[in-house]
Amino acid sequence: MGPGLFVIAILGCTDGSADCRPLATLPTRYENRATCAAATAPALLASTGYDFPELQAECRLVASPASSRNDQRRSVADRG
Repeated sequence: MGPGLFVIAILGCTDGSADCRPLATLPTRYENRATCAAATAPALLASTGYDFPELQAECRLVASPASSRNDQRRSVADRG
């Protein structure tokens, strides 16, 4: 997947990564998947306090460049 705006989603997984659920969506937006992917390892290291056997970071497309110019919303899931 090429251009677009991507965010990093932190997932909590059980059962050998077969059962994962979203825990948080980080607020930083990346202009392409490669830049987002390069930031996943540091994002995982910074994600603490989740009670799951495994955490994963996944880049998710949130908008195409054209649609994102008018969308300034940023969201962060409750980390409690």
